[in-house]
Amino acid sequence: MPYSELIKNFERIRDYMREFYVYGFKSRSEYTQKSARSYDDERRRIESWLGDYMHFRISSEAKNVFLSIDSRLTQHNPLYQAWKAKSFTDKDITLHFILFDILHDPKIALNIYTLIPRIDEYFERFDTPMVFDLSTIRKKLKEYTEEGIIRAEKRGKILYYRRAESTVLPSDELLDFFSETAPCGVVGSFLLDKKAPHDSLFAFKHHYITAALDSEVLAGIFDAMGEKRSIRIENHGRRGQTQTLRAVPLEVRISVRSGRQYLMAYVQEYARITSLRIDGISNVKAGEVIPDFDALRVRLRGMEAHIWGVSTRGRPGRETETISFTVCYREDEPYIPQRLAREKRIGRVDHPGPGLCCFSAEVYDPLELFPWIRTFLCRITEFRCSDPEIERRFFSDLKELCALYGVDEEAVT
Repeated sequence: MPYSELIKNFERIRDYMREFYVYGFKSRSEYTQKSARSYDDERRRIESWLGDYMHFRISSEAKNVFLSIDSRLTQHNPLYQAWKAKSFTDKDITLHFILFDILHDPKIALNIYTLIPRIDEYFERFDTPMVFDLSTIRKKLKEYTEEGIIRAEKRGKILYYRRAESTVLPSDELLDFFSETAPCGVVGSFLLDKKAPHDSLFAFKHHYITAALDSEVLAGIFDAMGEKRSIRIENHGRRGQTQTLRAVPLEVRISVRSGRQYLMAYVQEYARITSLRIDGISNVKAGEVIPDFDALRVRLRGMEAHIWGVSTRGRPGRETETISFTVCYREDEPYIPQRLAREKRIGRVDHPGPGLCCFSAEVYDPLELFPWIRTFLCRITEFRCSDPEIERRFFSDLKELCALYGVDEEAVT
């Protein structure tokens, strides 16, 4: 029988899922955050959601558990199962179904004083009936009104409640695509659960499923953006430190290379626009409306001419750096200049001579270009940067690579 103990606070679920899935399953002896019993509890909880994807290897030291997900066989993100695990008290779930049984017709509108005797009728034949006080019912109706599944309308001084009318769901194809590619795609997954099972038309070569764990954080960020509000967040650094920051969320960027999501925001503690990794953000709380919200977005748009990825700050005392490199190609290799033209982003591509292409850009952080530049290593004939330290690092890395493969260092100039 699946492990059935559920967690109400999704932030805890997010931490455990990241610990067990993103960073890799640990053996029982390696899990030091809490007791060995907690390890067993959390492992069983995840098994109840992801049992079909769990495998293990037995080594001389321990039994190591891991997740294996084949995107060719798995049409929908399995991590969404964590969002669909809910916990209810007996009274919660009972009141839920009674309310929607009474308000089954969207044309029926009742006030709370009419609802109470109707609810009591459901327990007339019970020896020990459940009792719901006025405050409990009012809070539940308010919760459903905020969720949009109950409509409240005021008649005089009294609120009347009715069920929201059903809506036409989007097409299967739209939901299949949205649920696997869009931020907060878990919304599409919930809608798919209301439709008949079907085979998806889509398969994804690069399927970045771990973003599912950040959906709650993203939803809070998007709500604040829509209302042009600031947010208060906890930002967890790579070295384990946690900062409480006040920020104005301006834009969300998603890497097409890694699938990692970043928040571009004006952070009041830093007094500048910077980027924050969304998988390091928790406890998003909406703040006040920001009168200068549009002006901050205009400032970000002006900065985009020098942002290669997400970094908005270069070396102290220098606003931007100029970086350039030249590649060579044969006459029968037109795809090289084509690729440069396609992938240049904010840079420019010139042709200084036959069989030569020169890329140049003025950026805040030249290091962001290194992974991309390295894909041209065998063709690079010249590399320059206005920051001497960046040049030194590039050639130092190249010499280490040559030493690793036994290439003559004199070839590196």
